[in-house]
Amino acid sequence: MRVPLNRDAVRDAMPAFFDLLREEPHPAVRVVLGHFIFVYIHPYMDGNGRVGRFLMNTMMASGGYPWTVIPVTDRNAYVNALEKASVGEDIAPFADFLAGLVKKRLAGEPLPAVPKASPVDER
Repeated sequence: MRVPLNRDAVRDAMPAFFDLLREEPHPAVRVVLGHFIFVYIHPYMDGNGRVGRFLMNTMMASGGYPWTVIPVTDRNAYVNALEKASVGEDIAPFADFLAGLVKKRLAGEPLPAVPKASPVDER
Protein backbone atom coordinates (compact mmCIF):
# COMPACT_ATOMS: atom_id res chain seq x y z
CA MET A 1 0.00 0.00 0.00
CA ARG A 2 2.93 2.35 0.62
CA VAL A 3 4.54 4.24 -2.25
CA PRO A 4 8.38 4.31 -2.11
CA LEU A 5 10.26 7.60 -1.87
CA ASN A 6 11.16 9.33 -5.11
CA ARG A 7 14.81 9.20 -6.14
CA ASP A 8 15.55 12.75 -4.97
CA ALA A 9 14.22 11.94 -1.50
CA VAL A 10 16.33 8.75 -1.40
CA ARG A 11 19.47 10.88 -1.83
CA ASP A 12 18.55 12.77 1.36
CA ALA A 13 17.14 9.80 3.27
CA MET A 14 20.12 7.44 3.00
CA PRO A 15 22.62 9.69 4.83
CA ALA A 16 20.00 10.29 7.55
CA PHE A 17 19.49 6.51 7.75
CA PHE A 18 23.22 5.91 8.28
CA ASP A 19 23.34 8.69 10.90
CA LEU A 20 20.46 7.03 12.75
CA LEU A 21 22.23 3.66 12.79
CA ARG A 22 25.53 5.20 13.87
CA GLU A 23 23.95 7.19 16.72
CA GLU A 24 21.53 4.56 18.09
CA PRO A 25 23.16 2.92 21.12
CA HIS A 26 20.79 -0.03 21.61
CA PRO A 27 21.40 -2.96 19.22
CA ALA A 28 17.77 -4.18 19.29
CA VAL A 29 16.54 -0.73 18.25
CA ARG A 30 19.15 -0.66 15.45
CA VAL A 31 17.90 -4.06 14.25
CA VAL A 32 14.21 -3.08 14.12
CA LEU A 33 14.61 0.44 12.81
CA GLY A 34 17.52 -0.44 10.52
CA HIS A 35 15.49 -3.08 8.70
CA PHE A 36 12.26 -1.09 8.66
CA ILE A 37 13.72 2.25 7.57
CA PHE A 38 15.88 0.69 4.85
CA VAL A 39 12.85 -1.06 3.36
CA TYR A 40 10.78 2.11 3.83
CA ILE A 41 13.34 4.20 1.92
CA HIS A 42 13.40 1.51 -0.79
CA PRO A 43 16.60 2.71 -2.50
CA TYR A 44 16.81 -0.03 -5.16
CA MET A 45 14.51 -1.09 -7.97
CA ASP A 46 14.66 -4.70 -6.72
CA GLY A 47 16.08 -6.59 -3.76
CA ASN A 48 15.24 -4.12 -0.99
CA GLY A 49 13.70 -6.83 1.19
CA ARG A 50 16.68 -9.16 0.77
CA VAL A 51 19.15 -6.38 1.50
CA GLY A 52 17.04 -5.23 4.45
CA ARG A 53 17.03 -8.74 5.93
CA PHE A 54 20.78 -9.04 5.39
CA LEU A 55 21.35 -5.69 7.12
CA MET A 56 19.06 -6.85 9.92
CA ASN A 57 21.22 -9.92 10.44
CA THR A 58 24.51 -8.02 10.35
CA MET A 59 23.10 -5.68 12.99
CA MET A 60 21.88 -8.68 15.00
CA ALA A 61 25.33 -10.27 14.87
CA SER A 62 27.06 -7.03 15.86
CA GLY A 63 24.64 -6.69 18.80
CA GLY A 64 25.20 -10.24 20.04
CA TYR A 65 21.93 -11.66 18.73
CA PRO A 66 21.67 -14.87 16.68
CA TRP A 67 21.38 -14.91 12.91
CA THR A 68 17.65 -15.02 12.24
CA VAL A 69 15.75 -16.07 9.14
CA ILE A 70 12.18 -15.08 8.40
CA PRO A 71 10.56 -18.39 7.47
CA VAL A 72 8.52 -18.54 4.28
CA THR A 73 5.62 -19.76 6.41
CA ASP A 74 5.76 -16.43 8.32
CA ARG A 75 5.93 -14.25 5.23
CA ASN A 76 2.38 -12.89 5.60
CA ALA A 77 2.93 -11.99 9.26
CA TYR A 78 6.22 -10.30 8.30
CA VAL A 79 4.68 -8.26 5.47
CA ASN A 80 1.65 -7.34 7.61
CA ALA A 81 3.90 -6.15 10.44
CA LEU A 82 5.95 -4.03 8.00
CA GLU A 83 2.72 -2.63 6.56
CA LYS A 84 1.46 -1.68 10.04
CA ALA A 85 4.74 0.14 10.61
CA SER A 86 4.81 2.00 7.30
CA VAL A 87 1.13 2.72 6.67
CA GLY A 88 -0.25 2.43 10.21
CA GLU A 89 2.73 4.18 11.83
CA ASP A 90 2.94 1.45 14.49
CA ILE A 91 6.37 -0.19 14.73
CA ALA A 92 5.42 -2.38 17.74
CA PRO A 93 4.02 -5.34 15.72
CA PHE A 94 7.21 -5.47 13.64
CA ALA A 95 9.42 -5.27 16.74
CA ASP A 96 7.32 -8.03 18.38
CA PHE A 97 7.55 -10.17 15.25
CA LEU A 98 11.36 -9.94 15.14
CA ALA A 99 11.63 -10.46 18.91
CA GLY A 100 9.58 -13.66 18.60
CA LEU A 101 11.96 -15.00 15.96
CA VAL A 102 15.01 -14.14 18.05
CA LYS A 103 13.48 -15.80 21.13
CA LYS A 104 12.97 -19.00 19.14
CA ARG A 105 16.60 -18.96 18.03
CA LEU A 106 17.83 -18.27 21.57
CA ALA A 107 15.69 -21.19 22.79
CA GLY A 108 17.63 -23.45 20.44
CA GLU A 109 15.23 -23.72 17.52
CA PRO A 110 17.25 -24.32 14.35
CA LEU A 111 16.99 -22.07 11.35
CA PRO A 112 14.29 -23.27 8.94
CA ALA A 113 15.39 -25.67 6.23
CA VAL A 114 15.89 -24.17 2.81
CA PRO A 115 13.46 -25.71 0.33
CA LYS A 116 15.04 -27.41 -2.65
CA ALA A 117 14.78 -25.34 -5.80
CA SER A 118 12.80 -26.68 -8.69
CA PRO A 119 14.46 -26.67 -12.15
CA VAL A 120 12.51 -23.50 -13.00
CA ASP A 121 13.84 -21.73 -9.86
CA GLU A 122 17.47 -22.44 -10.74
CA ARG A 123 17.59 -19.86 -13.51
